[in-house]
Amino acid sequence: MGDTDRARWDAAYAERSVASTPALPAVFVGYEDLFPRRGTALEIACGAGAAAVWLAQRGLDVHAVDVSQIAIGQARVLAEQYGVTARFDTVDLDGGLPPGDPADLVLCHKFREPGRYADLSARLRPGGLLAICVLSEVGADPGRFRAVAGELRAAFAGLDEIAAGEGDGQAWLLARRR
Repeated sequence: MGDTDRARWDAAYAERSVASTPALPAVFVGYEDLFPRRGTALEIACGAGAAAVWLAQRGLDVHAVDVSQIAIGQARVLAEQYGVTARFDTVDLDGGLPPGDPADLVLCHKFREPGRYADLSARLRPGGLLAICVLSEVGADPGRFRAVAGELRAAFAGLDEIAAGEGDGQAWLLARRR
């Protein structure tokens, strides 16, 4: 992402208050039972940590990353407020995913980098769940940060799809590794 993107995201998070409640991203509400209660989770672009803390409350060993040092600081505060342990690191994903073992869950919400799609799949353990949501051109204007119609299904065709949707400017997918 580079220093320009990092500075932009740091500025954006500096203007926000710390998330007050751990929560699964709204797009995945209704699918909570699919999310594991034990094992490991990797969250990409975790922001202020609401989902990472929710996952840690469920019993997962969570490693969450974001390009913004401000967001990571907010995530650590939230985890402390809720008495859970999670690992939060500042990572520039231009260099790839952070090193680590395969995970039972990979969560990526509102971060789109098609060059990392294969890495996300590869990071899953057999039977592991991918939960991804990106901005989409479906129901919105095209743009460089928006997925084209069918992008997630095509990119993750090697996984077993559980549920997916596109519309209102977002695309999402829940899928398991075989």
